[in-house]
Amino acid sequence: MDLGEWLRGLGLGQYESSFRENGVDAEVLPDLTDADLEKLGVLLGHRKRLLKAIAGLKKALGEPVPDQPAAKPEPEPRNAAERRRLTVMFCDLVGSTAMSARLNPVEM
Repeated sequence: MDLGEWLRGLGLGQYESSFRENGVDAEVLPDLTDADLEKLGVLLGHRKRLLKAIAGLKKALGEPVPDQPAAKPEPEPRNAAERRRLTVMFCDLVGSTAMSARLNPVEM
């Protein structure tokens, strides 16, 4: 596949020299990410267009496209939550402040 021809077909021929200078060829093209394209100086809208075209290439080659999320897992039913009993005791004893300074928190 001629990378320059592919880019010109997308209307993005101005990036051909940048791709060639950075060693991007047909073998590396499917591995490019948004961050990679940004480092190459590709504008945001053009990055989106390129990423869609790259995903199309991957589909044509039968490779999995990682940008597409897998089937979403079924949400768990609300009553499946783990429930625990909690006991809270609050008491206000006369002299409890002084006692808390003397005793270990577990003993208190």
